[in-house]
Amino acid sequence: MSTKIAPSILSADFSNLADELKKVKEAGAEYIHIDVMDGTFVPEITIGAPVVKSLRKVSDIIFDVHLMVEHPETQIKSFADAGADIITFHVETAKHPHRIIQQIHELGCKAGVALNPGTSLSMVEELIEDADMILIMTVNPGYAGQKFIDSMLGKIHMLYHMIEEMETECDIQVDGGINAETSVLVREAGANILVAGSAIYGAADVAQAIKDIRGKEIHHHHHHHED
Repeated sequence: MSTKIAPSILSADFSNLADELKKVKEAGAEYIHIDVMDGTFVPEITIGAPVVKSLRKVSDIIFDVHLMVEHPETQIKSFADAGADIITFHVETAKHPHRIIQQIHELGCKAGVALNPGTSLSMVEELIEDADMILIMTVNPGYAGQKFIDSMLGKIHMLYHMIEEMETECDIQVDGGINAETSVLVREAGANILVAGSAIYGAADVAQAIKDIRGKEIHHHHHHHED
């Protein structure tokens, strides 16, 4: 799977979002990662559906909406209506995660399931077949600019093998502390969608930063079971 880059709106200039979206799209990004925080699941509050709706009018980039909110099932419809392409909710917030995935699909969006660093992969094992994407948080969510947690590499690799053994299609997204250096590590572990904030929006040359994070293609050795 080719690597896709999702610059995080969290590191963009909030007074100038239309231009910030245009800038990363022209620089080669496939997605924009929209961090929705409710002040309860995570300490900060960022932006809601009305902002996403107004951005949809000025950009055709893929809107990758990451709901860091309690009770995501109450928010899905408003973000789908606002123009989200992908909606990701946190498994820690969901009593009925299957139902939420169905709800997202019924509204015509792709469904992602996110896990915090302290959350076990066993929480999403039963959801991989239905989800379009699993998001492994490589920092504890809530703030931009945190340092990558190295112990998440094993988790990414385990997830990669789980997906492979199920013989299903499911993207692996990583979010937190991603830059040109950590990108190589997460891509080797099996991630194919990379969220990066300050490494992109803080760069003098955004296109070069995206290119550096995308890196060279990594070929994974598939383990095929011999008969």
